[in-house]
Amino acid sequence: MTLRLAFLVALLVVASLLVGDGILALPDRLILLQIRLPRTLLAALVGGGLGLSGAVLQGALRNPLADPGLLGVTGTAGLGAALVFYWGLAQGFAPALPLGGLAGAAVGAICLLVFAGRAPSGPSLILAGVALSALAAALLALALSLAPNPFALAEITFWLLGSVADRSLLHVALAAPPIVLGAAILLRLGPNLDALSLGEDAAASLGVPVGRTLRLAASGVALAAGGSASVAGGIGFVGLVVPHLLRPVLGDRPGALLPASLLAGAALLLAADLLARLLPFVLPLSQPVPLGVLTALLGAPFVVAIARRAGP
Repeated sequence: MTLRLAFLVALLVVASLLVGDGILALPDRLILLQIRLPRTLLAALVGGGLGLSGAVLQGALRNPLADPGLLGVTGTAGLGAALVFYWGLAQGFAPALPLGGLAGAAVGAICLLVFAGRAPSGPSLILAGVALSALAAALLALALSLAPNPFALAEITFWLLGSVADRSLLHVALAAPPIVLGAAILLRLGPNLDALSLGEDAAASLGVPVGRTLRLAASGVALAAGGSASVAGGIGFVGLVVPHLLRPVLGDRPGALLPASLLAGAALLLAADLLARLLPFVLPLSQPVPLGVLTALLGAPFVVAIARRAGP
């Protein structure tokens, strides 16, 4: 399964480099390196980080509806980027936007671990994430309501919709370290997540350090999801959907889902970005659909299907 997913990702990467402006052809070297390559790399990085984060959270919290947005770090990353727009810092210094998002994600991760306490449990981590999400949403709404001009308001709103278009290799260089580090932390948690699937008390009786495992899971998700949100804005449902797509094939053991979720998340977001790129040539749209909007439109019916399946 892992090899097949890796092959699928490779095919989608090639397609992403070739498809653009309604044509299928190898582009000019400048277009390839400065437009399509950064977009392709970011889609793979962001999708992989979000897919892996969702699989880890669903295993650690034993909640099939958990996703990276649950911990609130994506919200604080969005708030950090919104403040950069608010103060106009990105106009004179282009890297200020992803750096602001990374700073917001870092502050959010620290607040999350502080809110959860020294010995976090699944419920305490969820409550800490809900509190952080509410705080970030309130501050973001305040920033939007006090936007200094309509242009800043439009820029903040459009960025929050989520996209990997119009990004450069600098964005890739800024986002890759936290996403890769977070993924490395999360991939090592497989055996402990398998034990946690039996319950926190049972895992502790097997010698698994429950509190440390949950802190590592929260830290890894904060790095991967925060780094993703700092450059791509709000892209939801990837972390929620990917593990559910893999469980019928790989089973319910959380540890078995992790490598496949990394690859499947990358494949899903690469495919969604290709679809967003091609839709204006199929439908009467004046501009491409934002990637975050498209993943939400595709993911919402999937969540409804999960809810119906989980019912009596």
